[in-house]
Amino acid sequence: MPNVAQILKSKSDTKLDQGQPVVTIDAQQSVFEAVKMMAQFQIGALVVTEGDGDGKKLVGIVTERDYARKIVLMDRSSKTTPVCDIMTRQVRYVRPSDSTEECMALMTAHRMRHLPVIDDERLVGMVSIGDLVKAIISDQQFTIQQLEHYITGAHT
Repeated sequence: MPNVAQILKSKSDTKLDQGQPVVTIDAQQSVFEAVKMMAQFQIGALVVTEGDGDGKKLVGIVTERDYARKIVLMDRSSKTTPVCDIMTRQVRYVRPSDSTEECMALMTAHRMRHLPVIDDERLVGMVSIGDLVKAIISDQQFTIQQLEHYITGAHT
């Protein structure tokens, strides 16, 4: 099974500019801006940061689910509500060396769909449930092909 580093390497970074590994938003920006960014980059979550430049600190994560439950259902204004009011502050994350199984177990146990990837206290990526499923299917297809070659005696 692949690990998180292999999944990140296989992901296309064409959505991002300036070599930024993850789309982030400042905690004081509006929820409307967050939703707009999620639509622009076709993603379901943003890492929330505070500070400038290299001093940016990860302080939370905001998802489409947060928007639906904490803005829409509570009849709040997305244009006047800051992201920090609805974000999840206790951010669960993984490391590049973690396995897909560890990620899936964490996501299942905590009912989440996105995990930031932290390496040496630096944000280096984000994996989604879709990324994990794609990696697992690809790994299973490879195993099936190898077994078929073994059974039929076809060696490459």
